Amino acid sequence: MYDVIVKNARIPQGDDTVVTNILVKDELIAGFTQDLEGIDAKETIDAEGKLTLPGCIDSHTHINDPGFTHRENFLTGSSAAASGGVTTIVDMPCCSKPSVRSVEELEHKLEAIKDKAIVDYGMWGGVTGEDVREGNLHNVQEQADYGVLAFKVYMTPSVPTYPRVTDPEMYECFKAVAETGLPVGIHAENFAMAEFYTDKFEKEGRMDGPAWAEARNTLIEKVAIQLGISFAEDTGARLHIVHMSTGIGSKLVREAKERGLDVTSEVCPHYLTLNYQDAMTEHMQFAKIAPPLRTEKDNEELWEGLQDGSVDFVATDHAPYNIETEKDAEGMNIWNSFPGIPGVETMVPVIVSEGYNKGRLSLSRLVEVLSESPAKHYGLYPKKGAMFIGSDADFTILDLDKEWTIDKDKMYTMAKYTPFHGYKLKGKPVKTVIRGKVVYDDNEGIVGQEGYGQFIKRQSIQKLEKKLKY
Repeated sequence: MYDVIVKNARIPQGDDTVVTNILVKDELIAGFTQDLEGIDAKETIDAEGKLTLPGCIDSHTHINDPGFTHRENFLTGSSAAASGGVTTIVDMPCCSKPSVRSVEELEHKLEAIKDKAIVDYGMWGGVTGEDVREGNLHNVQEQADYGVLAFKVYMTPSVPTYPRVTDPEMYECFKAVAETGLPVGIHAENFAMAEFYTDKFEKEGRMDGPAWAEARNTLIEKVAIQLGISFAEDTGARLHIVHMSTGIGSKLVREAKERGLDVTSEVCPHYLTLNYQDAMTEHMQFAKIAPPLRTEKDNEELWEGLQDGSVDFVATDHAPYNIETEKDAEGMNIWNSFPGIPGVETMVPVIVSEGYNKGRLSLSRLVEVLSESPAKHYGLYPKKGAMFIGSDADFTILDLDKEWTIDKDKMYTMAKYTPFHGYKLKGKPVKTVIRGKVVYDDNEGIVGQEGYGQFIKRQSIQKLEKKLKY
């Protein structure tokens, strides 16, 4: 007797597929069979021959719980993830109160969210310039020992409880994180240049949406990535460029990989598909993020990077804000509104529609960038990101032919805005299965229970292979 049979699942086999029945016992994959005769289960999930991926992972979210739950809480944020076909999220340390920079603060956050989550979740660890100045770098190894998956460093200001690093402070953080063997993710924008040019453009009277992107131009990200690579080379740290927005960034990461350095990168769906001229003219501050949207040329170069291995996987930087007080309050404009957009429920459909269905990504690469590579990079594989016997029974079931339009008012996130509003897609998650339980059904909505999602500690320290295509 099995707990669950996921029948008629079309699963990836390289770039081909095979229709099979997946057997689930004790929340794990227990086997695969073509013949169900004589096999019983307490529950059956019919995948109806639809493409069934290993559960997709968003390894870069800012859910804001506890402390900023007027923006998002773990129930709404994880519901958004489930509706978007995401079975595991990895939450950032900065956007909660207190921020997570020690085991004590991490445990405070975990206690606050444990009864809310719909999907499974891992955690980033935190380290800031303040930790360097106050002699608290011992917290890095302690968080690593607890099971965090990586560490986040901001070169530009984040929230007041998570100070940015100066250059020497970042170097000290790299040295501390290098000793753990875990990745250090940097928000790669040069602070002095970003501050100078945003002030300059605002004083010159620019109030149009594209001004934000032109003030924080591609050079600001380029020089930040170059500094990060130099520090990684000197310290031996595993550098990860989060939410990389530029084509030149992809080239710099590729060159570092070719030199044998441990440098990886992620890209967000909006940097692959939206350009700042159009999106920021139409949506103004509702398309305001940092780093900003770029050009169509950057879109194409980032797709190329995702295809050839220069860019390792996709994440969202899901960062919702309250519309009435933080995005569009009286007196707010492109300069003083808060930078951030929701993204966790649009990641999988955008990458399936614009990547796989349009031939930019092969099936095997789709599996890598949405599931396998983030799981390996953050030490969760093969518990997550795999479809092996013994892996968690996490599945993202897709209707590749479903045509639909993103509607901000129908999203599960508390933040009812997105620069993808009105975007037409082909391909949609129709069932999200976590450890053998359906938590989202396209016909019924969220059917998972609050608190079903579990905290997942790092399973091991793993590194992605440097697989570059030429």
